[in-house]
Amino acid sequence: MKNEKLLIFSRTLMAGLLLLGFFGCKAKGSDSVTNQKQTMQTRHPVWSKKSNIYEVNIRQYTPEGTLQSFRKHLPRLQKMGVDILWLMPVFPISEKNRKGSLGSYYAVKNYKAVNPEFGTMDNLVQLVKDAHQRGMHVILDWVANHTGWDNAWATEHPDWYQRNSKGEFKSPFDWTDVIQLDYSNQAMRHAMISAMEYWVTNADVDGFRCDVAGMVPTDFWEEAKTELDKTKHIFMLAEDEDNVALLKKAFDMNYTWKMLHLMNDIAQGKKNASDINAYLQWNNRQFTPDMYRMYFTSNHDENSWNGTALERLGNAFKVFTVFDYTIPGMPLTYSGQEAGNNKRLRFFEKDTINWTSLPYAEFYTLLNQLKKDNRALWNGLSGGDFHLLSAENDENIFAFARNKEQNSVLTILNLSDKPQKFEINSSKNPSVKGKFTNAFTGETVDIQNHWNFELPPWGFVVLVH
Repeated sequence: MKNEKLLIFSRTLMAGLLLLGFFGCKAKGSDSVTNQKQTMQTRHPVWSKKSNIYEVNIRQYTPEGTLQSFRKHLPRLQKMGVDILWLMPVFPISEKNRKGSLGSYYAVKNYKAVNPEFGTMDNLVQLVKDAHQRGMHVILDWVANHTGWDNAWATEHPDWYQRNSKGEFKSPFDWTDVIQLDYSNQAMRHAMISAMEYWVTNADVDGFRCDVAGMVPTDFWEEAKTELDKTKHIFMLAEDEDNVALLKKAFDMNYTWKMLHLMNDIAQGKKNASDINAYLQWNNRQFTPDMYRMYFTSNHDENSWNGTALERLGNAFKVFTVFDYTIPGMPLTYSGQEAGNNKRLRFFEKDTINWTSLPYAEFYTLLNQLKKDNRALWNGLSGGDFHLLSAENDENIFAFARNKEQNSVLTILNLSDKPQKFEINSSKNPSVKGKFTNAFTGETVDIQNHWNFELPPWGFVVLVH
């Protein structure tokens, strides 16, 4: 949903309850623990365990703004190593109370049709087929909390909507171009699930990114996931961060806005590297290791309403992107970031991305391959443990190791605008001893006892063993 949403829904659960499902079987013996870990590891689609995700803004991607024209970019994205394509809503946009001349993607007029401005159902089917043949997966952006004013449901089933004190259709917050659905109505719930099934069955999509997921009852999402999985084991991304219950049964992954805001603050000198430790402590209390967390420097909301990644992060853009790719979680790239897009794309109008050059394509290609090649960097329980290497009170350097079986990845980040030095002491961290390869330079680094690193402002080193 557009950035007018303030994401004020926030439901905090007690840490003990959150961890109960993950650790609760420990007393039953090691076999029970192993079986539970295996169940949690395989509840995600197998193909998602080492995936990255790429958000596609069809309207702004090409001058034509169509599915067919975007499809021409698939070979380039395949070469860049993109795994999951998240398509922003492809449905017809309501005209009544529309914002701007083109309207918001999130004001859905028909849940079972393709926006004619983007193309046809056949165009979408062919796009999905092409992506699958290239080893990529496709998820659709789904808007379950509300519809546009002229959605057929509003006239055929007015009882499916919430009302205000005057008995009128209710718009959530100041989103005047949409009206809110009533999830106490079972018929509406069934129709919504049927609409989602339509795209899995007819377009063979691989899942959904669900808009303002925390504003929709958790039990609905759990019912939808159960029904959809009968057709195909789908991937579900929740636009939410605080309602952890969503990740227990319904969703594979959610957002990390708190970390994004912390990145902005560090880049702007308001906070420093030591503040990341408090964030991670909170994160680890809230989320169990099998829950995927999506890290990002930009997305459609951030770009349009709060500024591009380059605008907000400046010279810290690259170092925080490396953070996103190496911290436990799944990294997101937004349309145009590989092209160095540094303009806020208009939300309700046409505003084409400039693809004249691709200054960051090689950077993203290397990071995508780094994630695929190193099990330590895979997602959830498929990935490696996290070990902090820098001091918790270090205000400039944030360094950590991730290890999985015989694979180790060391990440050393200078989160300051001044040169910094950092020493690795392998006697204190045995997992960082031995020969490593610098992922960005190819240089061999043989760490036996101590190794000193000198990093430029906002510099980074990633070592692989």
